[in-house]
Amino acid sequence: MAINQLKGGAALSYITIFLTNIIGLFLTPYILKMLGTAEYGLYILIGAFVGYMSVLDLGLNNTIVRFVAKYRAEGDRKGEENFLALSMVTYACISVLVIIIGFVCYLNIDEIFGSSLTFDEIQKAKVMFIILIFNLAITLPGGSLRGICTGYEEFILPRTVNIFRYLLRSGVLVAILFFGGKAISIVILDTVMNILIIGVNATIVFGKLKVRIKLHRFDSFLLKEMLGYSSFIFVFAIVQQFQWRVGQVVLGIITDTTLVAIYAIGVMLGTYYGAFSGAISGVFLPRATQMVVSDNTGETLTDMMIRIGRISFIILLYILIAFILFGRQFILLWVGPEYLESWQIALCIMCAMTLPLIQGFGSSILEAKNKLAFKAYINLSMIVIGTAIGIALVKVYGATGMILGISFSLFTFQLIMNVYYHRVIGLNIYRFYKQLSHKIIMALCLILVPAYFLSIMDITTWLSFVFVAAIYTVIYAVFMYKIGMIQSEKDLFSQIFKPALSFFFSSKG
Repeated sequence: MAINQLKGGAALSYITIFLTNIIGLFLTPYILKMLGTAEYGLYILIGAFVGYMSVLDLGLNNTIVRFVAKYRAEGDRKGEENFLALSMVTYACISVLVIIIGFVCYLNIDEIFGSSLTFDEIQKAKVMFIILIFNLAITLPGGSLRGICTGYEEFILPRTVNIFRYLLRSGVLVAILFFGGKAISIVILDTVMNILIIGVNATIVFGKLKVRIKLHRFDSFLLKEMLGYSSFIFVFAIVQQFQWRVGQVVLGIITDTTLVAIYAIGVMLGTYYGAFSGAISGVFLPRATQMVVSDNTGETLTDMMIRIGRISFIILLYILIAFILFGRQFILLWVGPEYLESWQIALCIMCAMTLPLIQGFGSSILEAKNKLAFKAYINLSMIVIGTAIGIALVKVYGATGMILGISFSLFTFQLIMNVYYHRVIGLNIYRFYKQLSHKIIMALCLILVPAYFLSIMDITTWLSFVFVAAIYTVIYAVFMYKIGMIQSEKDLFSQIFKPALSFFFSSKG
């Protein structure tokens, strides 16, 4: 059952990512056209500003995943009930804090953005800000329900619901914009959808999983352990906000909403890239916790990290090489020449994120071992340095300068973590890189030659772009399958694509 949930969860994650990416790619030009660059930039700017307060989750969502998985592994039902009760009390306090901080920020919006936004933009910003604060106050505690599902390794139903939610949201969004809705309407729509998804997740948790939340006793030691673990997740949440939102806020304060929109498009494409790998590693935190509880050796954990890392690497290389070679043409066709700088921004993010993404299981091991302190301190230090570098480079290189600083910090941080993984955690990083590159690099070299000649073709229409992309996909798939994959990976991909191929050929017959 657990294996089916893992496979199904990973598969549904990829379906979700495929849908969000494809629909997002189709919707973004439409949203830009209906809102205009300035209003789209304002929508992104206020979303980023409010997003900083999402760190007040204090990392409790990840904490719930880790502790629920731990209690289940130990068979301690009563301990789980008590832990969840303490978590809900903590979330109630957080929601009150969000409202208080939001009210203070609301009173100071004029001073923060007065030099870069027009009077009309500031008035719209205030309305969106109020709605988003309410949204945040309910979705932070609502997110605990997702954490419980993950801790129970219940992936299929919640992720299926999320797919339907995204499809519904996309359809309603198109209708709203078609009938003249603006950025405020989108914010209202997202708030309503979040309330609905919380209700559905609650039904899954309490109806299907039969989870109980009961405060048997106020356990101050447990609360201290929870907050001690989540404090480091909290630091990572701060880092996450700085990585992808600080640039939008900085540009919004010192430039204008147009440059914010250009930067946001690049960040969106870059984070789409990361989502492909995150879908794999995201379902493995409970499994990592169980492996650690079972005292698996460093070499055993390295084996799992290699298995996950190689699959991630094969998928990420396909996207990265394609974006390097065909990304400029894609941006020109997709949103127009005025957004060409977005290609540089997205490419910086993709290059910097590749190493952390293929080592995503390493982070799951740290969480399972409750050894997050070093990572938290180094991550925060590097992102502060990277942000400072980015702000300095904005004056010379514009939006690209901002992301260069962030990307430098991300790449340097991961190199430092490799030393920590090897020397402290006991992962064999040398073997990881050796087996990660085994066969894949040879296949990549063979792929690059025909792919380069494809990239210099005259790609000026969507038809020519799709034609070239299809040829590249076939070349990549054939060379990687025949030369780059080991037998277990071939078996895995055959299992995934065999039903589709069988259906296709049977239909042809």
